[in-house]
Amino acid sequence: MKSLLKYKGIHPGIVLERELEKRSLKKRPFAISIGESAQAINNITKGKRKIPVALALKIEKELDLEEGSIVVLQSYYDIKFEKDKMKETPKLSILRSSLFWDTDITKIDWNRQHKAVINRIFERGNDDEKNETIRFYGKRKVETALKSMTTKPMRLQRKSQ
Repeated sequence: MKSLLKYKGIHPGIVLERELEKRSLKKRPFAISIGESAQAINNITKGKRKIPVALALKIEKELDLEEGSIVVLQSYYDIKFEKDKMKETPKLSILRSSLFWDTDITKIDWNRQHKAVINRIFERGNDDEKNETIRFYGKRKVETALKSMTTKPMRLQRKSQ
């Protein structure tokens, strides 16, 4: 089970797919061998479906994995998924959705995409939006992001002749 902990937070279907590839097993015959539909196994390996306990036990038995390992991976993934949903976001009531016309504002990863978000708000936002950005990210992170955006060399595009 310790070797599976390196996959903590990864969908267990991805781990299953790697395990099947490592053993040169095709999904369809594997699904048939455990009495499951090929479509269900495919959806699981694509991360589109959870692995219920009963199915996890069948998979573990068929692949001779430690009992409960897939269930533990599913639990770790579920915990990560819930934590990600609970992450703080800026007060969206303050930020105009028109600032993010090209994306769904509810699906922005505010931490991973912080530089682009900060840059956009400071280029096009009003004072309330800028203040909310500073409140959410902190003054130091905003200043660092703005400096990194201004120090990047500008690429000039030649007009076609």
